[in-house]
Amino acid sequence: MRPTMAKLSRNEQRKKRHARIRRKISGTPERPRLCVYKSLRHIYAQLVDDTRGHTLVAASTLEPELREKVKSPDVEAARLVGRLLAQRARERGIREVVFDRSGYPYHGKVRALAEAAREGGLVF
Repeated sequence: MRPTMAKLSRNEQRKKRHARIRRKISGTPERPRLCVYKSLRHIYAQLVDDTRGHTLVAASTLEPELREKVKSPDVEAARLVGRLLAQRARERGIREVVFDRSGYPYHGKVRALAEAAREGGLVF
């Protein structure tokens, strides 16, 4: 018997959504995939070229310059990560990205990171 969505844990449901999203989108060198991951303590974002399987740019709340500013993984921390990622992407000459929310709902931290990245100059 196959488990239904209701019997899956919350993270397993997210992983199923992420797999469904990933079937439809992928990053290229010209337009990499902006992938977001949240743990209970930190938020991570990276730009990935899926054709080669390389991470082009990454930022997280573990960064030394953000670690002093961030005390908890809140919306403001996500905003700072988005700004830092956009700044690093601009330095590498990346303007356009494909947004991959990794199965998370588009609100709160994920939305704050995306909006900060847009304000920083990324187009998606």
